[in-house]
Amino acid sequence: MHCPFCRHMDTRVIDSRATEDGGAIRRRRTCSECGRRFTTQETVLLMVSKRSGVTEPFFRDKVIAGVRRACQGRSVGEDSLAQLGQRVEESIRATGCAEIAAHEVGLAILGPLRELDEVAYLRFASVYRGFETLADFEAEIEKLRAERSTERD
Repeated sequence: MHCPFCRHMDTRVIDSRATEDGGAIRRRRTCSECGRRFTTQETVLLMVSKRSGVTEPFFRDKVIAGVRRACQGRSVGEDSLAQLGQRVEESIRATGCAEIAAHEVGLAILGPLRELDEVAYLRFASVYRGFETLADFEAEIEKLRAERSTERD
């Protein structure tokens, strides 16, 4: 690690702490040449591979934006969207993979979104799963009804 002040190569870690969400490590360092102290932050990059073959970094905000569109006109608050985004990211990171397929990100969104708002879930699922007919919607609604009835029993 280069010192940002004198560009010397020899720096020493004084203290390491995980950030509040656990997604990064903050390190306090000191330069052996100039003696100045500075902080670095290390994060593990999670990459998403798309169907087109392109790979891009995972962004929680992108998940939230997609879910926000599905929740348009529904009574879903920003806090709920932020929590959903965090749950999705945590479940993806829990797989331990550095690269995940975009399809898997979509699957990770469906569960928490169904718990949050069933109408938004249907909207998202219709685009994600490519519903083409009313029968597709009816089948998904029947699944939701069946799951709800088994939860009540």
